[in-house]
Amino acid sequence: MTTTALAGASAPAAGPTVLGWFEPGTPEWHAARANGIGGSEIAAVLGLSPYESRFSLWHRKKGLVAPVEETAVMYWGKVHEPQICAEFAKRHPEWDVRPSPTYAAAGRPEEIANPDRLILDEEWRTVAIVEAKTSRDDEGWGEEGTDQIPVYYRAQCLWYLMVLGVTTCHVAVLIAGADYREYVVTYDPAEAELMRAAAADFQRALAADERPAIDGHPATYAAVREMPDGLDDVDIEIPTALRDRFHQAQDAAWAAEDELTACKGELLDHIGTGRRAMCERVRVATRTVRDGATYQLLPARTRRTAR
Repeated sequence: MTTTALAGASAPAAGPTVLGWFEPGTPEWHAARANGIGGSEIAAVLGLSPYESRFSLWHRKKGLVAPVEETAVMYWGKVHEPQICAEFAKRHPEWDVRPSPTYAAAGRPEEIANPDRLILDEEWRTVAIVEAKTSRDDEGWGEEGTDQIPVYYRAQCLWYLMVLGVTTCHVAVLIAGADYREYVVTYDPAEAELMRAAAADFQRALAADERPAIDGHPATYAAVREMPDGLDDVDIEIPTALRDRFHQAQDAAWAAEDELTACKGELLDHIGTGRRAMCERVRVATRTVRDGATYQLLPARTRRTAR
């Protein structure tokens, strides 16, 4: 089966529009998504992404900050995607699993989808999609076979289902390099409409030059840092309220840092020579050792699992 035939077969006249076949992260891929919202962007629009904020996404869409640079996590996720998808296909020989082009929703060119794989029926119609993920640990991943996946991935799956007009997304994840699991996300019309409304409002704000408020997301701070060009050796007066807020935040951060250090000390003292700190059978932190001594205490919770 050729990719041309697949594109035509999986996107009938009444279905989504095929924009093309693009390698994620390439200039062509960015260009296809420039005037719309993709699945990896909808979580930021909703304020759910740990990687991107509404503020940073808005400025990227405006061309005011550069596209997201590929991180090691993104790189290895891309490297492992074919193997994870191949494993999914191997475990489900009853399904015809195929690569996917980039789509736009029928009548809504601003809604973009680029799923990892499609599941086709005998007439080459898309009946479900497959998303491949990698994760360092199982934080946010519930019991296998359920829809208990990190909320930002759930938003991506629902967005793709909405764009393609199908009801089921299979999520295959490789955790810690050796723990393969599968989850299933089912289309929810109410959630889809909330996402569609949020995306429309974001697009309206882009067109109206309404910049989102600065928030505490790391991506927002990174975007603000990136925008000034050069350095003028001048003094800039700031509002008194902003000065006071900054000083109060500094004091709170220092106090929190002291408290966190004390908590980590007590936690390590309780662990002793153990590896994991548990509470009510839920992992709190993991102790790593180098040359026989404690090297690091890794919290089970990430800094932001949702916003």
